[in-house]
Amino acid sequence: MKTMNRKGFLKSLGLAGVTAIAAPLLIHCGNDDDSITESSSGSGTGSSSTGCSVTNTETEGPFPTKSPSTLVQSNIVSDRTGVPFTIAITVQNVSTNCSALQGAIVDIWHCDKDGNYSEYGGSGMQPTDYTTVHFLRGRQTTDSNGKVNFTSIFPGWYNGRATHIHVHIYNSSGKSLLVTQIAFPEASDSAVVQVAASIGYKGMNGYTYNATDNVFSDGTSNEMSSITGSVSSGFALTHTIKVSA
Repeated sequence: MKTMNRKGFLKSLGLAGVTAIAAPLLIHCGNDDDSITESSSGSGTGSSSTGCSVTNTETEGPFPTKSPSTLVQSNIVSDRTGVPFTIAITVQNVSTNCSALQGAIVDIWHCDKDGNYSEYGGSGMQPTDYTTVHFLRGRQTTDSNGKVNFTSIFPGWYNGRATHIHVHIYNSSGKSLLVTQIAFPEASDSAVVQVAASIGYKGMNGYTYNATDNVFSDGTSNEMSSITGSVSSGFALTHTIKVSA
């Protein structure tokens, strides 16, 4: 009989622990003018893996984009309110010594500040019904530097999961290359902590940290992002994802 390893067991748990999230509230940016620069470790003090190996594969979760080809857009905010946030993702090809991968299709999606996803709802997992809207979802194609950029709001969180962004990468022909997730630093002065204290966000009470998250608890060395900025001016995330194309 095949033995399931720890990572496989953790992923098999899925997001069954997700519970009801409050309905969206209007947010106004806070007065925290202190800029921060976060490195790419879970604590904000280390560095991510620099090896040329494929980024970890992760579950799409229960809320993948239903028709991503209809959401070719870089501004994914829609009607959501929250702390301004930009997302810059670079895709590299391990088959060519981690050179930039031009023409890759990158889909992203994440929850709003209240922990809700568009295109789903009306069930025990997400009581608020957003089945007819498509906020915080988008698709872009990498440029000659392997980069895509999105304009969004800083994600909130929901029970059982740390703050994260979902990513699905395809080659130019539409073949799936990788499904993964982007993790966020969580140090005491991190963007996650600062944003959680902002008006309209939920605070950190009950937050699930990366160390006990059912996706990230086995390590985030090649899934951890770097974040700079402040609540008042907005935050900017940069991240590199490596695929085999």
